[in-house]
Amino acid sequence: MTSTALLTDRYELTMLDAALADGTALRRSVFEVFGRRLPGGRRYGVLAGVGRVLEEIERFRFGDDELAWLDEAGVVSRGTLDWLAAYRFSGTISGYREGELYFPGSPLLTVEGTFAEAVLLETLLLSVLNADSAVATAAARMVSAAAGRPLVEMGSRRTNEDAAVAAARAAWITGFAATSNLEAGRRWGVPTTGTAAHAFTLLHDDERAAFASQIAAMGTGTTLLVDTYDIEQGVRHAIEAGGTGLGAVRIDSGDLTVVVREVRRLLDSLGATGTRIVVTNDLDEYAIATLGAMPVDSYGVGTALVTGSGHPAAGLVYKLVAREDEDGTLVSVAKRSAEKAGTGGRKWAFRMLGEGGRASEERVVVAAEQPDVPDGRPLVARLVTDGVPDPEALGPSGALAARRHHAVAVAELPPEATRLSRGDPALPTVVVAGP
Repeated sequence: MTSTALLTDRYELTMLDAALADGTALRRSVFEVFGRRLPGGRRYGVLAGVGRVLEEIERFRFGDDELAWLDEAGVVSRGTLDWLAAYRFSGTISGYREGELYFPGSPLLTVEGTFAEAVLLETLLLSVLNADSAVATAAARMVSAAAGRPLVEMGSRRTNEDAAVAAARAAWITGFAATSNLEAGRRWGVPTTGTAAHAFTLLHDDERAAFASQIAAMGTGTTLLVDTYDIEQGVRHAIEAGGTGLGAVRIDSGDLTVVVREVRRLLDSLGATGTRIVVTNDLDEYAIATLGAMPVDSYGVGTALVTGSGHPAAGLVYKLVAREDEDGTLVSVAKRSAEKAGTGGRKWAFRMLGEGGRASEERVVVAAEQPDVPDGRPLVARLVTDGVPDPEALGPSGALAARRHHAVAVAELPPEATRLSRGDPALPTVVVAGP
C-alpha cells in the first residue's frame, strides 16, 4: 500500500509538533471544508473527489520510509515521530454526498476528532476536492450546454497521468458518457471509448487503406476520423470503406459551425443518414452551446476540461470551526479577518424544496445535532465512522452512486441555474442558529 502521508504541507506537521509539546493536540476539534464564493461567476459548484478522499485517508500512514525522511530532514521532534508511527485517523467525517451541488458557505465536509489527527488531513483533502470539484463544475456546464447529446472526456494528454484519471472520473459523475482513459475505466468503472488518431491515417499509403484497416479491425460501427487531408474526400472515402451503415465520422478541425452542416448534407446525399457526426477540437461549454443548433451527435472534450485554462480553481478551504476548551466544553471558533471571516460551530445543511420539488434555498443550521427542517432535503451524510469509511462511497460503485445522485440534484435546480453567463449563485445560502 503506497502511503499518502507526505502528500501534505510541512506546516501541518509543525503545528502538530507544537501542539503535542504544549498539550493542546488532543483537544476535540471540528474542521470544515467550504468555499467562500463560487469562482468565475459560476451559478453552482459540484462536489467531486469524496470517494477518492476516503481511499486516500485509508492510506495516510507514516511507514518506516516516511518517518526516516522526516527525521533526516529535521521536520519534527523525536516524540512527534513516535506519535506519527502509530497514526490512524479514528474520527468521523460527515458531509455532502459526492456529486451534490454546493454554494457559498456550504459545509461540504466536517471532520471531527482530536486536533492532532484532524489537522493532518487538511492538505490532502483540499488537494483532492479542489481539483476534482473544479473539473466537475466545468463538466456540469458542458453537460448542460450539450442538452442531452453525449460527451466523451479525452483530456489525458493535456494533464499529468494521475490528474487525468481523476478528471475522467469527475466528468463521468457529472454526466459525461465515457472517457478515453483506460485507467479510469479499470479503477473507477468509467466506460471507455476510442478509435484512431491522425497518425493511423498517415501511417498508411492513403486514406482509403487506413479506413479499410480500421473497419476490418473494429467493424462498421466504428468512428472514422475524416479531416487528415480534405474533409469532403475523407467523408466519401469513409462511406466507400464502411458503407451507408458506418457508425460515425469525427471532425477535429475547421470552422465546425460550417463544416458540420456540410458533412451532414454530404452524408445524407450518400445515403448514410444514420451515420453520426462526432466533433472535437478544443471544445468548451461555449463552443458546445454554439453547436447546439448544428447536426452534431456527440462531443469530445479535452483541454478545456482538464486544465486551468478551462476552469477556475474551486477555492475550497479547511478551517477549524469548533474546539474543546480547558474544561472539555466544545466552543465555536472562526476567523474574523476582512473578506475571510467565517462562521463558527458545527453545521447541518438542507436544500429547501418548493413547488414541484424545485430548490429555492441552501439553508445552513448551526447546531450540535442535526435538526428537523420541514421541506428541507438533508445534505449531510455520515462518510466515516470511527475512522472507517462508508463502503458504499468507495470504488466504482461509489462513483456510480455519485453520478446518479448528481442527476437528481441538478434536476432540482431552477431553470436559470444552467445559464452559462456570469451571475449570482442559483440559490441563496441562509445561515441560521439551531435550537
